[in-house]
Amino acid sequence: MVKKLFLGAALWVSLSCWAGIEINQATEAELDGVKGLGPSSTARILAARKQGAFKDWDDVMRRVSGVRAASAAKLSAAGLTVNGQPFSSAAVAAQAPLLSASAASK
Repeated sequence: MVKKLFLGAALWVSLSCWAGIEINQATEAELDGVKGLGPSSTARILAARKQGAFKDWDDVMRRVSGVRAASAAKLSAAGLTVNGQPFSSAAVAAQAPLLSASAASK
């Protein structure tokens, strides 16, 4: 019986780790636990999140200093998600022409 409880607990922990850390809901401690995030980057994320929830990875990269495509890919690989989505460089690349056009029109 104890072995079954232990196995069940181990399974639950492994599944919760697999689910990742949601940037819009994570606590400071959870963000600090993501490989690649330290206290200063966590503070920048939390400060930007006070302005509103992140919509997608592109929104994170615009609002959080120091987060670019390469670091976003590493953070995503470490389990960080934005609205349940991992980082996709293809999605960011598809939006790049739109961002350039809007910046040029300003």
